[in-house]
Amino acid sequence: MNFHTYFARAAVVETCIVGTGGFGRSFLVQGLRVPLMNARIAVDVDAESAAQAIQSAGVARDAIAICRTPDEAEAAWSAGKHVAAGDIAVVIGLPFAVLLEATGHPEAGARHARLAIEAGKHVVMVTKEADSVVGPGLALLARQKGVVVTPVDGDQPSLLISLVTWAELLGFEIIAAGKSSEYDFVYDASAGTLTSNGVTIDADAFAGLDRLGDADAAERARARSQAAAAFDQHLVPDLCEMSLVANATGLNFDREDFHAPIARIDEVPTFLSMKAAGGLLDTSGSLDVFHCLRSPDEISFAGGVFVVVRCEDEATWDMLAEKGHVVSRNGATAMIYNPRHLLGLEAATSVLAAAVHGVSQGMVEPTHRVDLVARAEIDLPAGTLLTASGHHHRIEGVSGRVVPAQRLAPDAPVPFYLAANRVLVRPVARGQNILLADIAVDARSDMFALRQMQDAHFFG
Repeated sequence: MNFHTYFARAAVVETCIVGTGGFGRSFLVQGLRVPLMNARIAVDVDAESAAQAIQSAGVARDAIAICRTPDEAEAAWSAGKHVAAGDIAVVIGLPFAVLLEATGHPEAGARHARLAIEAGKHVVMVTKEADSVVGPGLALLARQKGVVVTPVDGDQPSLLISLVTWAELLGFEIIAAGKSSEYDFVYDASAGTLTSNGVTIDADAFAGLDRLGDADAAERARARSQAAAAFDQHLVPDLCEMSLVANATGLNFDREDFHAPIARIDEVPTFLSMKAAGGLLDTSGSLDVFHCLRSPDEISFAGGVFVVVRCEDEATWDMLAEKGHVVSRNGATAMIYNPRHLLGLEAATSVLAAAVHGVSQGMVEPTHRVDLVARAEIDLPAGTLLTASGHHHRIEGVSGRVVPAQRLAPDAPVPFYLAANRVLVRPVARGQNILLADIAVDARSDMFALRQMQDAHFFG
């Protein structure tokens, strides 16, 4: 895409950021520098936190107004100030075009998106936790209001949806698609150590496993996984992100929790190919992730995204392999990839696409194919608060699985992030899915109401 042409003569887009930590802050920094955008409004858990985030992005403190009422926000806006608030209701009446929801809190994210849509604002949805439960419903609501909800460029779901649709447009047969996990697995052969996310372990068992060579792919994947058993290799956020891609593209899951091989970049099209071609997959068109294995002096995949495609013409792919493209060891498949994951630094393209062209970077037609559901990994007694915490919003003792979508019902598995931060009203045994009847849901929950609306549309 020629972005200069795509956004030629576009007016400046006013944007409101909700959630100013991590992704939200990096977008705030970039949003103050993008010529076609103003990012003058920030909302966080309290107005002071929002103001501090704006100031940290380079705005003078005397140019920031802390606002606690809609009247204060309107006055500050008219005076040309940056507006900091602790509640979206304070700023929802201001003349911004796009709300970027980046709280990472599922219930809050659903509420903020609903309020923005009802106020006629476009929504760029960074909070995948809410998107995984009610994304299709929010998209339906947005269509009714003449606005769009879009995933955010800079994060993997949007980047992968774009790469998948590009590959489909060009007629490639997609065998697999996915992303690298957030943290590399760095193997130092001289030290006999394996490092991931700042944690280093002795890895004598990894000796001789760091290259695939002629080894059986399934056996090598198992051996590497066992040698790295100290590290979590099946993360709920990865499942969450790929569930969004499944709903947008129609791609499948070969396993409810991914194969997630530990693999070097050049090994991916071998591992994530069909079993008949020496790979791990039973199902073509499958979504998966890989943990990027590298030595300390090798480059990272950087949280990038990829498609594995069938090599239809041997001469063409021989030529491409000679030019450095990543082809499987038997030449049957190749990996085409985008090795970037720039978070808020890239989000402006989603904001501008929504505001200028009314285009979502996600699904053209809202669909609901899969759900990310919660499964007990330990015995969970009644009264347990299923707290989602930490950078990955994990729930202690609970894992995720991606299953075919179905209507909410007492005896149906509950979506993972609908269960988050709620109390179990009855015990759940290890290995069992948590059901809707197992949790206490407040009838006033925005997420619950949106999901019921979504279910009524898709399941009749």
